Amino acid sequence: MSRIHYKRYSGILALARKLRKNSTPSEKLLWEVLRRKQFAGYKFLRQHPVFYRIDKDWIDFYIPDFYCSKLKLILELDGPIHENHKEEDYDRDTKLKSRGFIVKRIKNEELQDINNVIAIIKDIINECRTK
Repeated sequence: MSRIHYKRYSGILALARKLRKNSTPSEKLLWEVLRRKQFAGYKFLRQHPVFYRIDKDWIDFYIPDFYCSKLKLILELDGPIHENHKEEDYDRDTKLKSRGFIVKRIKNEELQDINNVIAIIKDIINECRTK
């Protein structure tokens, strides 16, 4: 899908659906923990568009791996491809944080100890609730 289609919400939703259908094994593993409000009672969405600038000519958006709208919390799983995109990730994270989003990155390797990742996410949620 070319970038031109992303001027329309329907094109963005189609991209999000495509990403959900092609989830990585790491995303599938963490989704089993986060889905159905089973994680601390918070609803997480998977591959859901987050908009950070909308004007008449363009829509700037990001589709994070996981998003909790109540906490404005974005969880991003970083696989090997992110090693080559650090600057892009940093720029996007900075834009999102400037608009009140909380962005936390988890390396795929960390999921080998899922209990540790669960503890980390619980700490992040507790930190979000105290703000």
